[in-house]
Amino acid sequence: MDKEVGKFMLEVERTTQCAEMLKVLAHPMRLCIMRGLLFVGDCNVSKMQEHLQIPQSTISQHLARLRSAGLIEGTRSGVEVHYRVVSAEAERIVRCLFSV
Repeated sequence: MDKEVGKFMLEVERTTQCAEMLKVLAHPMRLCIMRGLLFVGDCNVSKMQEHLQIPQSTISQHLARLRSAGLIEGTRSGVEVHYRVVSAEAERIVRCLFSV
């Protein structure tokens, strides 16, 4: 494989990764969760439910999608799990969209 083809393949891979991240962020509730985590900081599901007024199971599904994409991670503290944004790229996108 010549150098130019290799470079193109890396660009396609990177573009695909970015597109997948944008698909995860494209849901309004996931964007809202990400924005909240950046604005408030670490947060648990109960606190999110209090502010979002949607079922805890729905929030948990969105958190699972964000977590599986590597955008957030949870840290257990007793029976609670506190979530935070760990993807610098996702953080830049959300901050750009909302000026957080």
